Amino acid sequence: MKKREQSALNASDISSSLRCPLCHETVTIDDLKSIKCCNNHTFDFAKQGYVNMLQKPVSSQYDDTLFHARHNIITEADLYEPIHKKIAELIQPEAEEYTLLFDAGSGEGSHLQSILDQVNDKNIRGIGLDISKEGIIMAGKHYDQPLWFVGDLANPPLKDQSCKYILNFLSPANYSEFKRILTQDGLIIKIIPGSGYLQEIRHALFNNTAESQYENNDTVELMKKNVEIISEERMTYTKNLDEAALKNLISMTPLGWHAERDQIEAFSSQGNKDITVDMHLVIAKDKQSI
Repeated sequence: MKKREQSALNASDISSSLRCPLCHETVTIDDLKSIKCCNNHTFDFAKQGYVNMLQKPVSSQYDDTLFHARHNIITEADLYEPIHKKIAELIQPEAEEYTLLFDAGSGEGSHLQSILDQVNDKNIRGIGLDISKEGIIMAGKHYDQPLWFVGDLANPPLKDQSCKYILNFLSPANYSEFKRILTQDGLIIKIIPGSGYLQEIRHALFNNTAESQYENNDTVELMKKNVEIISEERMTYTKNLDEAALKNLISMTPLGWHAERDQIEAFSSQGNKDITVDMHLVIAKDKQSI
């Protein structure tokens, strides 16, 4: 079966949770080719299996090189495996119906797929959305089961109270929409970098500059203003990376955008370096929920 048709079948199973991003009406899956609402707004499944929900292209600094590097560092170097495992432990499927895990800012999809692989339950259905078409094309090429949408976090194609879990992994948040689509007992799972995240790269490329330091206070405070934090866990560990992995890591992070090429080459060519992963795993719910 072609990817287009497989994705359409996957969408058919959860179409009752989707809505049109233009008029917000209910949608159906039309002839395993497109998503269509009652007002005839139509969004076709691409051959790679994704659906573009944007009305016009959006330019982004995130390109194929970045997404290939991110895919490799997640799937080959397993940089975030302990965090994926911890998140998977939070995901509890419903007994008789599907449960949605929405990855808000999914990029090329490897975080979502890695978590779904660890949950390993057919009743957990994944949806990944990102404004970068390049990232979603790659997600569709690599991963068959989640639904992949090119779209805006300010207007996800999801009905009110449709998602039990919202994943926000090193991505911007839109809390008004998160609260709209979250079920009454749903959880927001947000991953925020800690002060030690990739500190070896920061110190090597930006020593004695503002970029050599990082604090997440603003991100946490914004979250507290919008949702009720249930728990917060700091996960800190090191991962030994070879030269290829170091190059991928620098390519996938905005830190690499502002560094000189000779600095990047000098750092990555050392190889076999311990790199710090320092993350805050924050679990939250809507303040209005019980």
